[in-house]
Amino acid sequence: MNKRATPIAAAAVLLLAACSQPGPAPATTAPPSPAARLLWMGDSVAVGEAAPLAAAAKASGLTMESIASEGGGNVSGIPELTATTWEQLTGKLAGFKPDVVAYQVSTFDWGTADEQRGAYEKLLATVSGAGAELVVVTVPPIRADDFYTPHMQDLERATAVVKEVAGGSGGKAVVLDSAEVWGPTYQQDRDGKRDRNPDGVHTCPQGAARFTAWLLDGLGRRLPGFSPAKPEDWANAGWAGDPAFRGC
Repeated sequence: MNKRATPIAAAAVLLLAACSQPGPAPATTAPPSPAARLLWMGDSVAVGEAAPLAAAAKASGLTMESIASEGGGNVSGIPELTATTWEQLTGKLAGFKPDVVAYQVSTFDWGTADEQRGAYEKLLATVSGAGAELVVVTVPPIRADDFYTPHMQDLERATAVVKEVAGGSGGKAVVLDSAEVWGPTYQQDRDGKRDRNPDGVHTCPQGAARFTAWLLDGLGRRLPGFSPAKPEDWANAGWAGDPAFRGC
């Protein structure tokens, strides 16, 4: 068990109350940090994760905005989708001015190794050029269906490619391996509770809570002056009823 297991487990336990008795957001939040602005990116998996992440960010005094997108959010792959991602990212970098951009690799990040490398290098250059740090979260393991099966090799390669790009960034980018949360393969239930959506791709509230605790721990080492809130400060904030968790 890694050192992040304690907060992740705590979030999962607390989430049982969140699922059964959703309530209002906590009344008090930590004072905002002077340099703690987070932009969250990714596909529909990241849309679901954004629900507890937003609650946890608020409880931690972290200013967060999300451009995670249903059916897209990718930087490599289908041009019609990537064009929207780049447009939204450019706008947020100019207007929101984040300190950290956290991009969860999209399940639509298809393409050859060269295409993926070019996309991640562009992402790094775009983010760092705006004065922000890039945090890349690896794609969660999925259970491939007919739609994803032709692209599984691309998604598996994406992890290695993005680590290569971050490794050569001179400290401007870091990769957080979400296998620390999900394990190496898709697992629907964990500790007797539903952790991932039965569709084989998305998360359920328990999994999203574990992911949030893990990600906040990682961000706590990247954002000056940022201290993650305890899970009890955000796990019961009512986000478990978000439509993103339909099917759980």
